[in-house]
Amino acid sequence: MKGRKLLMIPGPIEFTPKVLAAMSEPTTSHVADEFCQCFGECLDMMLDVFMAKDHEPFVLAGSGTLAMDAAVANLLEPGERVLVVNSGYFGDRIGNMMNRYGVESEHLRSPIGDIASAAEVAESLENEDYRAVVLTHVDTSTAVQADVEGICRVAKEAGCLTIVDGVCGTGGAECRTDSWGVDVYLTASQKALGTPPGLALLTVSPEGMKAFYRRKAPVQNYYADFDNWLPVMHAYRKREGAYFGTPAVNLIYALNVSLKQILKEGMQERFDRHLHLAGAFRAGTDALGLKTVPVSKDLLAPTLTALYYPEGIDSQLVSRIEDEGVLVAGGLHSEIKQRYFRVGHMGAHTESDIIATLAAIERALSKSGYDFSAGEGLAAAERELLTD
Repeated sequence: MKGRKLLMIPGPIEFTPKVLAAMSEPTTSHVADEFCQCFGECLDMMLDVFMAKDHEPFVLAGSGTLAMDAAVANLLEPGERVLVVNSGYFGDRIGNMMNRYGVESEHLRSPIGDIASAAEVAESLENEDYRAVVLTHVDTSTAVQADVEGICRVAKEAGCLTIVDGVCGTGGAECRTDSWGVDVYLTASQKALGTPPGLALLTVSPEGMKAFYRRKAPVQNYYADFDNWLPVMHAYRKREGAYFGTPAVNLIYALNVSLKQILKEGMQERFDRHLHLAGAFRAGTDALGLKTVPVSKDLLAPTLTALYYPEGIDSQLVSRIEDEGVLVAGGLHSEIKQRYFRVGHMGAHTESDIIATLAAIERALSKSGYDFSAGEGLAAAERELLTD
C-alpha cells in the first residue's frame, strides 16, 4: 500500500484494479450498442447477486439514499402506516423520508446495539394494521445485522409489504431476496458491491410492482418515479437504448466488472468469505478487550464492526490509526458518536487487510497508553484465519 492509506471504512471501500480500470475507459454514448449490452448485463446480473430472479431491477444515478427514496415514493402512499424495525441512524432516516411523503412511520426501537426479534415484530403486527414493514439489513451506524429472513416471514404472514435497506449488506451479508419474501431490496454501489460511489440499485418483487400499479396518488418524486424508469430498464434488458435521465456511463461499466467478479466468486462463497474475515477481525479485537456495539454475537454483521473505545481512550484513536496507515471511521449514531469507531471489511478486502488493520489498531492503542500484550490481537486473528 505504498503512497496511500488502506481504506477500511464502511464505504467507500477498496476496489479491485479491474473495476478502477473500467472507470478510466473513454465515455461512450448512453445509447451506443456497447453500452446497451453492458447495462443490460448489469441488470440481469443484479438479479443473481440479489438472489431476486422474479424482481424488477433498477439502477439509477445517485446514492443509497436515492434508492430508499425510490422505494418509499413509489410503493407507499399518503396516509398509510408503516412499521420501521429501527436499529440505528438509517432507520431514523427512512422514517423521516416517509413522513415527508405523508406516510405514517411508527418505530419499533431497541436499545443501541440491539434490534427487535422476529417474534417481537410479529407481536407488533398482531396489535396494529400496517401497510409495510421496513428494516435495515446492516445499519452502518451500529453494525447491527437484522434477522431479515425471520422478520420478513412474519411481515408477509401479516399481509405487509417488506422493504429492506441493504446498503451495507448487499453482496456481503446473506439475503435470499426471493425466498425470504423481500419485496424491495435496495443498496448503493460503494460498499460490498465493490463499485465507486454514485449508483442507487434496487429490485422490486411482483407484489411490490402490483402495489405500485394500484396506487391512487401520483408519485411525489419526479426523478425517482418508476413510470419514468421502467421503459428505460426494460429497453436496456433487451440491449436497446432508451432515455429518461443520463445514466452514469463509466460507473455502469465499473459495475459490470464488479458484478462479474462477484458471480465468479459465487454468492455462497462470498457470504462465507465475509463471515471468515469478520470472524478473524473480531477474534483480534476481542483479544484486545474491545467491546462491540452490537450486544450479542447473533447481531454481528459480516461487513463491518463497530467498537467502543476502551476506558481512558477517546476519539483521537481514529486519527492515530490513520497515522499508522489505515483509515477507519468514527462514530455516526448521535447518542454514542464520541464513544466508538467503525471498521469496514467487505468487498475486495483480504486476509492481509485484516492483519494490517489490526496491527495499526494495536500500534495506535499502544501510543494511546492502553495496557495490553503486544501482538495478542494479531495472534488471535491469525489463529482464526488458519482454521479454514
